[in-house]
Amino acid sequence: MTDRPRRALADSTAVHDQVYDAIRQALIIGRIAPGVGVSLRSLAADLGVSPMPVRDAVRRLVAERALAINPANKRLSVPSLTADRLSQLAQARLWIEPELAARAAPRADATLIRTLQDIDARLDAALAAGDVDGYMLANHAFHFAIYERAGAEVLLSMAGGLWLQIGPFMRVVFGRVGTGSLPADRHAEAMAALKARDPDAARAAIAADLSEGMDKMRLAVEAAA
Repeated sequence: MTDRPRRALADSTAVHDQVYDAIRQALIIGRIAPGVGVSLRSLAADLGVSPMPVRDAVRRLVAERALAINPANKRLSVPSLTADRLSQLAQARLWIEPELAARAAPRADATLIRTLQDIDARLDAALAAGDVDGYMLANHAFHFAIYERAGAEVLLSMAGGLWLQIGPFMRVVFGRVGTGSLPADRHAEAMAALKARDPDAARAAIAADLSEGMDKMRLAVEAAA
């Protein structure tokens, strides 16, 4: 095999991965709104690529239950969030994410704490400015900076899939109530627990943070119903 085909394959793989990552991030921070159908062509146009890597990314995201395809018109949408589905997502998050935080605690170091402090400062600035995009990005970055330190690839992958499914609905709720009405986060408690390398305290802080945020979402879903 010549060098040229190998380079083309590498470039193609990189494009597919970049497209997947871009759509994934759009879902995590809620830029693809629930209930709004989008086409492969419109996604491809937004990303400036051909439909082929978008089709591949969408296939992966459908398998992860982050997107659904309408069989009638082939348009994509975020699956609807019922009270039962929200309850399942909340329970799964409480099983997985606090455990990741607990596993991260013994591995925490000064570099991680500084990273978390920097992210949390961005989050606070976004809250003060009413910047929902900035808040969503910083909140995700804060949690996954912790989770990635856990050294638990299976649990990390599961947590990523859960955020894919919940992100669009977090955005809807926060967009409706405004960043000023969000519950106080437990990030300071989480950072203190990690600094002390205390798994139980880290688990409790993240569990409380998740519970309060999911309660806000549950109230919004019930009101919409």
